[in-house]
Amino acid sequence: MNISTDVQARIAAENFRNEHGLGVVPLGDLISVIKQTTGHDVAVLEADGDEHGLAMTDPLKGRVFIGVAKTMHPMRQRSTLAHELAHLVFQDHSDSLWERNSAESRADSFARHLLIPQEGLKQFLGEIGTFGESHLSQVVQHFLVSPAIAAIALQEAGFISNEAKTEWMKISTPALATKFGWRDYYAVLQLESNKVRAPQGLVARAIRGYEEGVLNAQAIATLQGRTEPEVLSEFQQAGIFPRSLDIETIEFDELPNVNFDLDGFDDVETE
Repeated sequence: MNISTDVQARIAAENFRNEHGLGVVPLGDLISVIKQTTGHDVAVLEADGDEHGLAMTDPLKGRVFIGVAKTMHPMRQRSTLAHELAHLVFQDHSDSLWERNSAESRADSFARHLLIPQEGLKQFLGEIGTFGESHLSQVVQHFLVSPAIAAIALQEAGFISNEAKTEWMKISTPALATKFGWRDYYAVLQLESNKVRAPQGLVARAIRGYEEGVLNAQAIATLQGRTEPEVLSEFQQAGIFPRSLDIETIEFDELPNVNFDLDGFDDVETE
């Protein structure tokens, strides 16, 4: 029996949470969640305004990389991260236009069910008689989703009518945050979502290279979008230093012979 893409997405999102012990509570830093549950690297990048996210796979090494654009829209960035995670869960990249459109729709549904699970929503709201915009604001702030995603989830759970869903999907997060007193918290979320973040695994490997003396601090600073003094100060506080070579332990007779061809050296013009 064929099941709808939304049902597939809901089941997959529930399974993902169950398999990784995430329960039905709101997910915190999604970048860390994805890294810890899948082992895949995630980065926040500078990108054009119409670019939100992508997932890439190295066919030779099998490594997966997720990239999302830095943005002043934190809820959108979280949805994009969950959307790209869906493509990895379903492994649904396809050359077929119809299948690609279906996969995109399923990824959107997966993101919604992952970020705001029905059981978690019902536990959070409990028994509410009359549902108003203040409750919508609470859901958006609690689960860190857009009003549009929250409205769809609320309608699916039976808390609001389809008409209310349609109306509330037009509300913006800043408007809700301003109206219900948490605009300062939203500003903090914006600062975080608008930062470039290097892939954690790549940074960790680079630091190991620094400790082995094969990579300098400037390379790591460039990778993280920081200054070399900042990185060196941080390394010093953490007790991270490059390994120094012990010249006395080197067996020079084991070094390879190097032959230099000096023919034509005298022909080189000097200034």
